[in-house]
This record gives sequence, structure tokens and C-alpha cells, in this order.
Amino acid sequence: MTPNQAASMTFYEREAILLAPFAMRSADSAGREHPEPLHPYRSPYQRDRDRIVHSSAYRRLAHKTQVFTGEKGDYHRTRLTHTLEVASIARTIGRVLRLNEDLIEALALMHDIGHPPFGHAGEDVLNECTAECGGFNHNQQAVRIVTLLEDRYPEFSGLNLTREVLSGQGSRFKSDSTDTIEQSLLEVQVVDAADSIAYDAHDADDALELGLLDLDQLLAIPLWHDAASRVQREYTALNAKQLRRGVIRQLLDTLVTDLVDSTTSRLAAAPIESPAAVIAYGERLVVPSSTVFEQKTQLERFLFDHVYRHPTVLAERSLAGEALRGMFERYSRHPEELPQPSRERLRQTGIPRVVCDYLAGMTDRFALEEAGFKDGE
Repeated sequence: MTPNQAASMTFYEREAILLAPFAMRSADSAGREHPEPLHPYRSPYQRDRDRIVHSSAYRRLAHKTQVFTGEKGDYHRTRLTHTLEVASIARTIGRVLRLNEDLIEALALMHDIGHPPFGHAGEDVLNECTAECGGFNHNQQAVRIVTLLEDRYPEFSGLNLTREVLSGQGSRFKSDSTDTIEQSLLEVQVVDAADSIAYDAHDADDALELGLLDLDQLLAIPLWHDAASRVQREYTALNAKQLRRGVIRQLLDTLVTDLVDSTTSRLAAAPIESPAAVIAYGERLVVPSSTVFEQKTQLERFLFDHVYRHPTVLAERSLAGEALRGMFERYSRHPEELPQPSRERLRQTGIPRVVCDYLAGMTDRFALEEAGFKDGE
């Protein structure tokens, strides 16, 4: 194939050549709620990705907490940098498995777009405040944002994303809400797995940088110990920072390689020959090996006990709760103080949900300022 022939190929033709039988092809998309003509050189999932990246909610992720607030420096992840890291890991996995990378990227860039300020602390508070009208879940809020709250097009509310992206995000909410796993496309499963890998590696890295953990504590965890041993066999006389960063790289490589190998074996044994067969299959296919799963579980328990429940993090959660609860009560009593776009939805949607939408869209800094906690005071 000459370069000119490659350049003239449609995305349909490229996908037919490159993607595995079990990958989701653009040609098989269920389309959008509001039909639109095809773009001449962007696939439907590329357009979804671009719409997400250009949305207001996506930009605000830059100033939303991942685990730690921005008061302690600029090294640690924000919700946006975490999202970009998940997208990078997910695309790597998707390419090896010959899945639809454009769909994976759109799903990854959208997956945390519904997070409120202050991370899971903010989510817990908003869920309590809206208990009588259905509660709050960031995965469900992401769907609400891209189908209703984003206002960028005159023809429709939201972003009019493809049904595959919407259902993929919706499956995350359903899995959160039930004891059973919502079966989904392999592209969706890859993003879920990449999210977990990113948490395992990067939350520990941030906690070490901030002094909430000691490196020796993590080196007692099998995953970290094995990764450190590999790094030290290759490099000698590393200082603590060099060792830590080498371990993070090795840990990511170990987790991704194991996931790819395990998933490849499961796909071959099933066998799975179509996206429909993936959805009909009785269990997840994109999963790590049993050994690595146990090691990941041990690491995640350690992070929960020593990072997410660290006194400093809990103190920040308390401040976040005070700020959001106070604002929820204030705006519920005085909805006339809401911005005009929010007030326009009061009659149709009701005060609690409109107030929740407004608060969930805030960045950490703006929320603290609105609540009267200037400079974190």
C-alpha cells in the first residue's frame, strides 16, 4: 500500500483492516440520539473525543482534586492529569489487543468528567444532600453532563455523543449501583482496567512525594517489592527519588503486560468473535491474572488504610464536606442566587438537583471561595 492509498482510505476501511473481530467498529455504531451526517475524515468516536475535550466540564477537571488538594504543591495528580494518564494506558492496551482506540480514548477522557470538587469526599456529601431525589454518583453525573448540561450546540442539549460512549459510561454507574457486573464492550472494560492501574501506581507516587508514606512501607508490599527488585538489578546506586520513579515505571509495565497477556488468553479460550459475543459473555474478559489480582488487592487495601484514610486527607475531606453542605443549604434556601442558566432549569428539574448540578460543576478553588473559605481558611 502506497502512502497516497493509505491517506485516501476511509476510517471504515482502516478499521476493517486493523481491528480484531471482537473490536467495536464505527460502521456498526448505533448512532446518536440526534442523527448527524458523517464527518468526511473523522470517525464518530473521534468526534466524540473532540467534543469531550472541548467541553467546559472537561476543562474544569484541571482544578479538581484527584486525591490530594493543590495546597501542597503542583507535583501530584489532578482529576485532569489522572484522566490523561488513564487515556494513555488504555490506548496502549487497546492497540495491543487491536481494539478501537478512538472509542477507548473517548471513553477514557469522559470517565471522570462527572466528578465534583474535592474528589470522592465531594461525591459523598452531594450524595447525602440529594438522597431524597436519587442521590449523586459521578458516573451518572457524567452522562447527565454530556446529554443535558453542556450547552454548545443550537440543535440539541448536551454533546450528542454516540450510544456506545453513553452506554459505556452508563455501565460504570450500573456496576457501582448493583452487586453484579454490567457486561460491556471490550473497549469499556479496557478503560476500567486502565483506571485501576493508574490509581495503583500514581496515588502511591503522589503520597510519597507529599510525605504521607515512606518508601520502605511500600517496599513491603509484594507488587512494589518485585518492581523495585527488577529496577535495582538493572540500575545500581539509585537515590530514593530515582528508585521511586523507576518503580513506578516498572509497576505500570508489569500491570499492563500482565493484563494484556491474561486478556489475550481469555479471548483465545472463549473464543470471542464479535462485540455482541463480548456483551453476551458471562464475565469480564479484560482482567489481570489471579496472582496479580491478589497483589493489586493487597496494594489497594494498603492505600485505603494508609493514604485515603490518612489524617491529613481526612481533614481535607472534613473541610470539603463543610463547604459543600453549607452551599447546598444556602442555595436550596435561596435559589434566586444561582446563576441564570441554573435558575432556568429550576421549574422543570427541581431545586435539589439543580443546586447539585451547580455545585458538582465547581472546581475546588471556586467552591472554597464561594463557601467563604478564602485561601483555605
